[in-house]
Amino acid sequence: MEFSDLRGRVAAITGGARGLGYSIAEALAAQGCSVALLDILPDVDDSAAKLATDFDIETFSAHADVTDRDSLTAAFAGAAEKLGTPQILVTAAGITVWNDSVHVAAPEWRRVMSVNLDGTFFAAQAFAKGLFEAGLPGSGIFISSMSGSVVNVPQNQASYNASKAAVTQLAKSLAVEWASRGIRVNAVAPGYFLSDMTRQFTEQNPDLAAEWVARIPAGRMGEPRDLHGLVSYLASDASSYVTAQNLVIDGGYTAI
Repeated sequence: MEFSDLRGRVAAITGGARGLGYSIAEALAAQGCSVALLDILPDVDDSAAKLATDFDIETFSAHADVTDRDSLTAAFAGAAEKLGTPQILVTAAGITVWNDSVHVAAPEWRRVMSVNLDGTFFAAQAFAKGLFEAGLPGSGIFISSMSGSVVNVPQNQASYNASKAAVTQLAKSLAVEWASRGIRVNAVAPGYFLSDMTRQFTEQNPDLAAEWVARIPAGRMGEPRDLHGLVSYLASDASSYVTAQNLVIDGGYTAI
């Protein structure tokens, strides 16, 4: 489905150099959006160049650390200068750590919280400030996780689960706070997806992937493209009355 109102709009995507973030960037680029990729990874410039070539759009890239508010502020300023004020935000930067909770070190806990929660908040701040100054409406789409509402098994990942639950509540809180300013905020909560994050575990343990799939009614893990329609819808005016929601896309995992 095409959303004509997205043509010419600017989308900023944290964690956009690879994985789900880059796939979402492709989805929005296909709708005609200009795209700013913000990522700490060194290949973010190459990713933006490829996006520009593949979809014939304008792009911007910045080496941005989502845990550093000043870094994100500068990245959003650069994106606005080159492309115009971003009216779409997708926060796809995230990390996970598997460890028994009694063994989780303080720096390990803080790193997960800093990237997943602080990074989402700092990006939302920079996004909203730009919209307020420009007098524009916008749509924030936070990539949360089904792990924010269920406890995954067999892996132990309390820090990740807690951080994603916080991201979901943050989306609701900001949606209510900013509704009168024309900014909608929603969370998208993927289940098990074939992403760079999951492959770092499943490639070393194929039995784990089989165990996950056995619990998914749809009988498969999600593909990055399975997010394209939902994210495009939330970015567009077709969802103008949708805000403060947590939309789970998990093949039915959380229903059982």
